[in-house]
Amino acid sequence: MIRRLMLGAALMSPFAARGQPARAQAVRPQAAKRGFYDSGTKELAVRFAGSGDVMLAGTLLLPIKSELQKVPGVVLVAGSGPTDRDGNNPLAPERIDLLKQLAELLAEAGIGSLRYDKRGIGGSTPRVRGTLEDEERFVTWDHFVGDVVAAHAELVRHDEIKAYATALLGHSEGGLLALAAAPQIAANKPHALVLAATPGRPFGEILRAQIARSAPKLSDGVQHVLSAIRETGHIPSGLPKELEILFPAYAGPFLQRLIAFEPAAALANLDQACLVIQGGADRQVVPMEDVQPLIDALGKRTVSGEAIVIPSVSHNLKLVTWPTDPGFTGPIAPAAASKLKDWLTTALGA
Repeated sequence: MIRRLMLGAALMSPFAARGQPARAQAVRPQAAKRGFYDSGTKELAVRFAGSGDVMLAGTLLLPIKSELQKVPGVVLVAGSGPTDRDGNNPLAPERIDLLKQLAELLAEAGIGSLRYDKRGIGGSTPRVRGTLEDEERFVTWDHFVGDVVAAHAELVRHDEIKAYATALLGHSEGGLLALAAAPQIAANKPHALVLAATPGRPFGEILRAQIARSAPKLSDGVQHVLSAIRETGHIPSGLPKELEILFPAYAGPFLQRLIAFEPAAALANLDQACLVIQGGADRQVVPMEDVQPLIDALGKRTVSGEAIVIPSVSHNLKLVTWPTDPGFTGPIAPAAASKLKDWLTTALGA
């Protein structure tokens, strides 16, 4: 069953960078009008084993009331590039803080969350610096999917979390990883799935459209590289600099699997309740062209689903205030925040 509400380029590849060490544990009670246990939060630094002998560093943010009773929990899965647990990326010109803001929004609703630095980023295991084969192996698609599975296992390991009331919330490419990870979680399987600014078309189609809009002179070269990746699983050598930026040498195996992944088909086969939330001013995942396949997939299922496209909201779920505004900064758009809070509260019984 689907209830659809209509309120109105960057490459998805595993860039990696070194970052800061994991954060210390902290408890941050907030001023409370209704009482301490209604509005405080507790923040815990965690480390857990990811896929392939990698250690992942993250933050568990809990409403203070979790000290009295268990609460639902959500794993927040970052988008493409060297994105840290807060949703920030050194390739972006400004701080975005999307994942941090999502965690705080959920805590206000009585829902705990786990967000983590991707492999190679921040406090997680640094990127392998060795042979090309070693670097390719570190950033395979299966490892990134396995990291989501491991993060969910870490979430439900904590006594404060209701293991039977969890969700995966993926942003952009993170939504694709959540779609791939959900069927691999057998114990304490997630009850719900949120796909935020997640493409419904295969990656190759999305990238070709992005290049045609922003750099049409590169279209032929991009098509050549995509064909080579699909056939060999490796990035061709001797690329011009403008294509090397788009296609890091170590990203071949990851991109081969990403190109083959069909988000709409994956969603159609899942039995979790699902929310598809999209910004109407998203320049990377374009409504409705890129999102419609997910909406169609929701309609083919027998479990509950909802899709919402919110006008004047960016790829990062921020308000866009003028035509050239990229929508990086500021709080989550009120309409997006309200929908996420209300939907997850209902889906998880918070």
